[in-house]
Amino acid sequence: MFPILETDRLILRELVEDDARDILNCFSNADVLRYYGQKPLTSLDQVKQIIRNFSTDYDEKRGIKWGIEQKEIGSLIGTIGFQEWSLEHRRADISYALFPEKWGDGFASEAVKKIISYGFEELGLERIGAVVFVENKASNHLLTRLGFIKEGVLRKYLYQNDIPFDANIYSLLK
Repeated sequence: MFPILETDRLILRELVEDDARDILNCFSNADVLRYYGQKPLTSLDQVKQIIRNFSTDYDEKRGIKWGIEQKEIGSLIGTIGFQEWSLEHRRADISYALFPEKWGDGFASEAVKKIISYGFEELGLERIGAVVFVENKASNHLLTRLGFIKEGVLRKYLYQNDIPFDANIYSLLK
């Protein structure tokens, strides 16, 4: 059963095909993708397939992706999850994205704290990693504020619009 997590202002829940329009709007937005290392999504069918892939990843214990729903408005405001999840090595990498109109409201911090706790307490993780564009000041700041340690710089690690970017690699240990 897919875990539903709750914070004061958020519900982290399984993504479903009905979320496809919101996800397409988010991940076709150049501002969101500027530091995401992903090409823009272009169709609802593409997004629905991605949602099915998320479900398979969870079933096969390779990853878990939640939709971030704001309680007050009852709609999706972003996504968050773990990928590169390894039961054997007790680690996973975190990623998250919020709709631009929700940036700066503390929602990312609230959601990240919740899944860090879930990862350590429920999934048995010992290490949570993060790979972040060096230029993504907000995300770098968020991670360090939450206790992540910068381990180094991965040179020309992520491409956005066919341009290579360096990325910081972070970890948080249990």
